[in-house]
Amino acid sequence: MAESYDVVIVGAGISGIDTAYRMQEQCPDRTYTILEGKAALGGTWEQFKFPGIRSDSDLHTFGFPFRPWKEENAIAEAAPIVKYLNETAQEYGIDRKIQFHHKVKAADWSSDQQSWNLDVDGNGQRKRMNCKFLLLCTGYFDHDSALPAKIPGIENFQGTVIHPQFWPEDLDYTGKNVVIVGSGATAITLLPNVAKKAAHVTQLQRSPTFVVALPQDDVVNRAARSFLPTSWSFKFIRMKYLLAAWLFYKYCRLFPAPSRRMLKKGVAQSLPKGYNLNPNFEPKYQPWDQRVCFTPKGDYFQALSTEKADVITATIKNVTNNSIMLDDGNVLRPDIIVTATGLRVLMAGGINMSVDKQPVDVPEKFIYKGMMIQDVPNAAVAIGYTNASWTLGSDCTAHFITRLLNHMKSNDYTSATPHVDQSQPLKERNLLELNSTYIVKAKGALPKGGDRWPWLPRTMYLRDLWEAKHGAYTELDFASVST
Repeated sequence: MAESYDVVIVGAGISGIDTAYRMQEQCPDRTYTILEGKAALGGTWEQFKFPGIRSDSDLHTFGFPFRPWKEENAIAEAAPIVKYLNETAQEYGIDRKIQFHHKVKAADWSSDQQSWNLDVDGNGQRKRMNCKFLLLCTGYFDHDSALPAKIPGIENFQGTVIHPQFWPEDLDYTGKNVVIVGSGATAITLLPNVAKKAAHVTQLQRSPTFVVALPQDDVVNRAARSFLPTSWSFKFIRMKYLLAAWLFYKYCRLFPAPSRRMLKKGVAQSLPKGYNLNPNFEPKYQPWDQRVCFTPKGDYFQALSTEKADVITATIKNVTNNSIMLDDGNVLRPDIIVTATGLRVLMAGGINMSVDKQPVDVPEKFIYKGMMIQDVPNAAVAIGYTNASWTLGSDCTAHFITRLLNHMKSNDYTSATPHVDQSQPLKERNLLELNSTYIVKAKGALPKGGDRWPWLPRTMYLRDLWEAKHGAYTELDFASVST
């Protein structure tokens, strides 16, 4: 007999734990379970093992609003993040709701039954489950396969080739020459950490990125902790980071030329006097066309200030059995090549979704209020921000869905389905408004944003949070069917 729940949450990462807390807080009379394909909770932070892996957002906003990040460091590595997630799940009894080694393979909505029928691989056995509402807290990338790095001749290399997503924990790079191919947050994180043991590390980038040194703590935070009651200080620090991130983003978008000069000046101040910034720190795009990378305490710049690390901006002509030949004629001779070239984007965890046995092509659908899938009843996807912490978006989704569940119960509705008003056709917009390589390559794998509310992509947390808690159910159709 199939297990039955009011709500099934797929994924026990930070989004899934946040959603579970909101379910317990706002819908205590509803049953739920969390299905997690792996052996432990934590999602990204449990899977990735590369040296120095850390958040690329501050933990004061990346952490849960209901359980503040109490450490002084704004940026944290994976181990303390996983510890924080485990402690949160244990404190609120969420850990008892998680079914590990349970991977959802398919989900079919039955209009007759007004429920989702789930096909689940549970500990190697096929299981059937059903639920009234399906919440997909699976992140936005494929946990099982990486984005292939298109590097000419890489198959010829006789040394070690690694993708950061599947870093071997027993890899010994002591005294080795390492080349990191890429310019994003992973490369910026890897370089200073690998340089601690490697003979030399080179970051090889096709095009530069904007990098900002971020202090782990500051005088404002310390003053807040000293003079405000503990609960107030946490709220103050969180709001400070929220507003600072939003103002920084808006300034960069509204004033790209002065923001570019400001960011370049920051790099020059972080590197030795006379360090040549061109071309390695002269991005061709404007700030926040791609995500700005942060380096806590400037550790990236500190590593580049030594003889153990450098950065090269060039394109690869070919990889031989023992070298990387560049188009400018230079040759690198690494022992290890790390392909930090991005992730393979995958929404909804790759679950085969259908409505009354008719397949749902998720990338062809628009996303309602940054969470619900066009024409799909009683389902939502937890999507975060590209210009702020991911958890902020997940929490908006959790607030909206729990309020929606209570609204449906009060009105005896059994389903809610977002439909586009056909009298006002939508123009397509990118759901994640960045032009990073892995996002560009994901075209056709991501669902779509629209050019008007409520189909606009998320960009502003405080507005989205108000909308999640108080907004109208525009273009959302309700049904009440006897089951």
